[in-house]
Amino acid sequence: MTDRKFANTLARGLSVLRAFRVSDDGITRTELVVRTGLAPATITRLTHTLKELGYLSQHGSLLRLGPAAFALASVANASGSFLDIADGAMQDLADRTRTMVLLAVPDGPSMTLVRTWRPQGVASIWLEPGNRVPIAHSSTGQAYLAGLSAARFAAKNPDAIWQQMRQAGRAQLATQGFSVIQGPTRYTNSVNAVAHPYLAGDLGEPVVFTCGATPDMLSDTRAVQEVGPALRDVVRALERQTGAPRSYDANN
Repeated sequence: MTDRKFANTLARGLSVLRAFRVSDDGITRTELVVRTGLAPATITRLTHTLKELGYLSQHGSLLRLGPAAFALASVANASGSFLDIADGAMQDLADRTRTMVLLAVPDGPSMTLVRTWRPQGVASIWLEPGNRVPIAHSSTGQAYLAGLSAARFAAKNPDAIWQQMRQAGRAQLATQGFSVIQGPTRYTNSVNAVAHPYLAGDLGEPVVFTCGATPDMLSDTRAVQEVGPALRDVVRALERQTGAPRSYDANN
């Protein structure tokens, strides 16, 4: 990072907190080294500081998120007021389309899942809050890039892949109302997905709602003809209910 205003130590500390997953029942420093890519000595210093501040707690060799982290999460959750309105509609969408509906937020080169809605009575892909999908070559990532303003996008120093994805995503939003990546450029063959950005004014950047399932449950044809339009209609209804601006501006 060449930005002189960028606080590398803060970024590393936050990467430690982001490394925890919902399925964890405590993790070791060794696992944090693996997940963050930071040196063991750096992890030792950062975890000590985060424990002193209450963001981590330790039981034996296992580290868990501490009370300060939960307090911060509760404030963030309360600030995301659109989630209360979206909850019922997204669960209904999951049930109607027999897909898992996800809410993802940007996290460096990835999109991190923060909420999931599983279809009732249907086996679905196993993803949970805390899991990540890459921005590059994913429908979720393409929707996010398409939803960014020109200034926000430029500030991320995008490479050629991101530029191509943004162009394709914005064209798809304008013509069909949702984003989808299909074929050999898709980052995985085990999941098909369609996505739509949502620009909550108080968040500053778009978040993304995605419908996903295994290819046998969600064919490419069904994704484009049925599930994508259903997702589009639900997100647009949410925008109207919450007074949120359109997820992208074709002139921006």
